Amino acid sequence: MGKQKKKKKRHILRKLVLTVLLLTAIVLGIWYYMIEHVYSRVNYEQAQTLAEEPLEEEDGVINILLIGNDSRENGEDGRSDAMILVSISSRTKKIYLTSLLRDIYVDIPGHEGNRLNAAYSFGGAPLLLETIEKNFDIRVNRYVQVNFQAFASLIDAVGGVDLELTNEEVQWVNAYLVEYNILEDRPVGTDYLDETASGLLHLNGPQALAYTRNRKIGTDFARTERQRKVLQAVMDQLPASLLKDLPGLLDGILPNLTMNISKSELYSLSLQAARIIGYDVVQASIPLEGTYQNARIRDMAVLEVDFEKNKEYLRQVIYGEDPDQGAGKPEGEGQ
Repeated sequence: MGKQKKKKKRHILRKLVLTVLLLTAIVLGIWYYMIEHVYSRVNYEQAQTLAEEPLEEEDGVINILLIGNDSRENGEDGRSDAMILVSISSRTKKIYLTSLLRDIYVDIPGHEGNRLNAAYSFGGAPLLLETIEKNFDIRVNRYVQVNFQAFASLIDAVGGVDLELTNEEVQWVNAYLVEYNILEDRPVGTDYLDETASGLLHLNGPQALAYTRNRKIGTDFARTERQRKVLQAVMDQLPASLLKDLPGLLDGILPNLTMNISKSELYSLSLQAARIIGYDVVQASIPLEGTYQNARIRDMAVLEVDFEKNKEYLRQVIYGEDPDQGAGKPEGEGQ
């Protein structure tokens, strides 16, 4: 009788093990299929000068530059209208969103000094990344690039975003929608907000794009803050959107992205996704307050920057040192 019980237990254990292995194989198969699907839809560009550099640095930091260019079509025409350095640190368990203002006067390799966003128009994303590394002494060798249409598609893919707008901002959203509607051949007035509205509003893709492009309220610092607010809202809604309609989300976003993140790196990032989603988000913009002055160089309105103070800040914050000991403090930590 005892032998039969032991044999029965071994049989049950064997079935349990086989079931677990089968479920694991199914999950891995689905995961593999999803990564293959993602990679087949995005526009991958291998930058030869960056391909051999690792995605993650030895100190556990992944730097990816999010580039929003002002091209009306996919491609590298136009300048980089938005540049947000996304830094993921396994050491500090935080994601840093750092806007780099486009009017910073920098040395561009192979060219004379110019605004930071000019580097993109001279040599695309690779030259922009090289320029950032040269001037700010921070390694960034991966990028994700979106244009006007891609940005609007991204917002729509997560179901829109909820943001606090003043009535003045509402007025400018409608004003910027004029150009977008013409470019997209949409009827005049499409997606206009109620001109009397203010407060918490739900914005779709074109409306959110118009909100981030606003240069009429505040300085470029205010505009980059609006960009980060939208990006933060997208990040907050992404997990629920993935569960609700993963195929629709991927189909809405992927064809509009251009990046140099390889397939193996995408596998690695996907394995870390569950952990990264729980990280706090820290927002900031460069240059820091008190570390720049307005100037005119060759008839260009630019920002002359104290690079040493900004480099010190980036090293302290992104690489895990105490930011309170640096040149400034990040905006909206933990927001």
